[in-house]
Amino acid sequence: MAITLSLVAILGLILFFLLRSRTLGPGAAFIAAAFGFFLASTGAADPINKLTQSVIAAIPGL
Repeated sequence: MAITLSLVAILGLILFFLLRSRTLGPGAAFIAAAFGFFLASTGAADPINKLTQSVIAAIPGL
């Protein structure tokens, strides 16, 4: 778990700086996919899924 959280933090920082500098290419796509893969294996996956479901459920009421 500690290794996964470290990878999520590192990949998240790399992705943040790539998006901020607008350097989007195959490398950024790989970083984004790896970030999502490792984020899904952390404890943050369940709250993110619940938040996404809540937002999707609220859209028709707008």
